[in-house]
Amino acid sequence: MQSLPASVTQQPAGDAEIMRDIFTRFGLALATAVLMIYAVLVLLYNNFIHPMAVMAALPLSVGGALMGLLVTQKPLGLFALIGIVLLMGLVTKNSILLVDYGLMALQQGKSRKAAMMEAGVTRLRPILMTSISTMAGMVPIALEWGAGGEARSPMAIAVLGGFTTSTLLTLVVVPVLFTYIDRLNTLLMKILRRLGGSHTPPGSHLDPEPTPRPYTLSK
Repeated sequence: MQSLPASVTQQPAGDAEIMRDIFTRFGLALATAVLMIYAVLVLLYNNFIHPMAVMAALPLSVGGALMGLLVTQKPLGLFALIGIVLLMGLVTKNSILLVDYGLMALQQGKSRKAAMMEAGVTRLRPILMTSISTMAGMVPIALEWGAGGEARSPMAIAVLGGFTTSTLLTLVVVPVLFTYIDRLNTLLMKILRRLGGSHTPPGSHLDPEPTPRPYTLSK
């Protein structure tokens, strides 16, 4: 086979060009969604480290979405990509329930392991309730009911697959990661306190609790 001259270049056209444009825009939208989620979590927790434990559920959901599309033989098209972006904002709720309860337990003086064990038991019911209700709402779309159901079916299947894997793995992976991330956060707080004196940055469970003043009736 005769090789082409060096001056000849290859350029995608037609469907290949459209798909390249779609995946480029999807990558930008996905990166923007992840950054916005991290920014909101940093503002809510007033901490740069703990949101990483919450966002650990994101890669777990993407794998489940791709597996669901592969099993059902649905194309990875525009609607499936929309479903994956939708997952970015939905699957973090399970991690938020676990991490938020774990932080409250740490502030009460419990160890990391005890805090996450208690969080897993206490938050199991709300996690299952919200996940099952969300997945149930996607079943009619996944079954291609209604007008245009065949086109919208990959979006629902991606959400169902991502929710299934993220819900099951979040209960195991997030507590383990939280213990390591909180340990790193504690180490950073100690280093900052040594560098900046006795001041402890806000958002850490190392903050000393104020001593309550006795209440007296004024005469």
